[in-house]
Amino acid sequence: MPYTTLVSAEELARHLDDPAWVIVDCRHDLANPDAGERDYRKAHIPGARFMHADRDLSGPLTGRNGRHPLPDPRLFLTKLGAAGIDRAKQVVVYDAQGGGICVRLWWMLKHWLGHEAVAVLDGGWAKWLKDDHPESDATPVPVAVRYDATPREITVDADFVALHLGDPWYVVLDARAGERYRGEAETIDPAAGHIPGAVNRFFKDNLQPDGTFKPAETLRREYVALLGNAAPERVVHQCGSGVSACHNLLAMEVAGLPSGRLYVGSWSEWCADPSRPRATGAAP
Repeated sequence: MPYTTLVSAEELARHLDDPAWVIVDCRHDLANPDAGERDYRKAHIPGARFMHADRDLSGPLTGRNGRHPLPDPRLFLTKLGAAGIDRAKQVVVYDAQGGGICVRLWWMLKHWLGHEAVAVLDGGWAKWLKDDHPESDATPVPVAVRYDATPREITVDADFVALHLGDPWYVVLDARAGERYRGEAETIDPAAGHIPGAVNRFFKDNLQPDGTFKPAETLRREYVALLGNAAPERVVHQCGSGVSACHNLLAMEVAGLPSGRLYVGSWSEWCADPSRPRATGAAP
């Protein structure tokens, strides 16, 4: 049975030599984009490939399409194949950012490409080290394969979000830290605040103190309370650039809820157009 949401460090350790499993390291620092790859070269989970949030999981920037637009599908499929990933592989992704980066690859594979057998390492790199599992500095040389898929039309764009502003049947869920949502401290994007009506759910609120995800029943209770009368499948997930938003999407799936859709452009795209409304403060 494939792992489709989370996988434990213990379970992954049992499959380190399993040719049907592929591990991808997605460590990344938004303030220092080269740091993740440097850390990977120093030490990583044995056999793990590296994928960069900017170069591999994103496409070219136009100044109006957000900081992490989706890549060209053909190029992305080629990169998956070069990493030894085909549709038969169980893929496990991890980072050192509480899952806030690697969830993007999880979403791209599972939701965008329909690859069910992909899971996030619960607790990430920190949990792997804490449990005293092996690490390596050897860069693997995968056997290239062919990955065939047709991306699904499952995202929403800025026009969709604008059309449904104030619609009680939809909830825009903002995964950024509270101070960025409130507009008190914006260190990445040119404008501060949030999309009017968006509800704040910082992605790290999905985690326990040890960095693993909260139990499914806890997440379900929290999200049901957060969404109120809105149906889970009508949630629009966003963050700064469509990366950590996938964390809330994953948490809803762990909770057994329909996970909604992703607004890939997110705040970085929304605020690039000064004609779009903005809000500040704690209230949606």
